[in-house]
Amino acid sequence: MEGVEPPVELGGLTEYQPQPVPLYENRLSTPFIIRFPAATAGAFLTGAALGVSHGGKTAGMRFRAENSHRFPTTSAGWYLYHKSKNYHMMLGGIKEGLKMGTKVGFWAGSFFVVEEAVDELRGTKDFLSTVVAGMTIAAGFSGQPWNILPLDTAARTIRTGLYGGLAFGLAQDALGLARGRRLGYVDFLLGRSRDTLEVQDAEG
Repeated sequence: MEGVEPPVELGGLTEYQPQPVPLYENRLSTPFIIRFPAATAGAFLTGAALGVSHGGKTAGMRFRAENSHRFPTTSAGWYLYHKSKNYHMMLGGIKEGLKMGTKVGFWAGSFFVVEEAVDELRGTKDFLSTVVAGMTIAAGFSGQPWNILPLDTAARTIRTGLYGGLAFGLAQDALGLARGRRLGYVDFLLGRSRDTLEVQDAEG
């Protein structure tokens, strides 16, 4: 059968040669050219949904506060009031949805760009690149010129980026291992464990 090594006779027993472990170089088994736009689009839609919900509620509360001194007194007046309120809620939701979606999409896309860049610089793909990307994006978000966060808030944000990058990176590594991708630090740890067992066997 194609792709299978011929059997080897060993003392009357037939044993197949082990096959090389396939290398999945792309994270999540998806090329960057596909992973980047997909992640950015997903983040934009998520941010837009949150923005529409928040923006609509805020616009409705603002409209009610601005017109609290002149509530309608007739049925026709209440009809026009609610119609105008719904219009303001829809408009506010769309504006906030576009704004929030753009922000979330930008930062999510930047995260994947930094992760890929660190992968290329290091020459390997593992959770360390994801951690660096998470902390870099968190630091960039904290130091925006138009919205610089206080020092303690920035430190907490960077720490969140560290934990988030670590969790996401390890999850990607676990998925890669399940699909047969080799990881340098895993090979190192397994090799060290194997050497330790050989030393113990020799001493025993």
